[in-house]
Amino acid sequence: MKENEVLETHDSSTDNLSYEQAREELVTVVAKLEAGGASLEESLALWERGEALALRCEHRLEGVQKRLDAAKAATEKA
Repeated sequence: MKENEVLETHDSSTDNLSYEQAREELVTVVAKLEAGGASLEESLALWERGEALALRCEHRLEGVQKRLDAAKAATEKA
């Protein structure tokens, strides 16, 4: 499996999270990983969850950017 295939894996459990919720959970996941002490399986599960949360945040920010660009374009035409 290629590295970018892992990054593009969709996790539907993040679909209903707001940006703020996903970011808050991501901060928690990162803190747990940085603290150490988790088993290999737990660490892998945390990493996978973190990747899904980071992707959710990225998609939410991309959506916001598109809305801002559209609003800016609309005001420039007015």
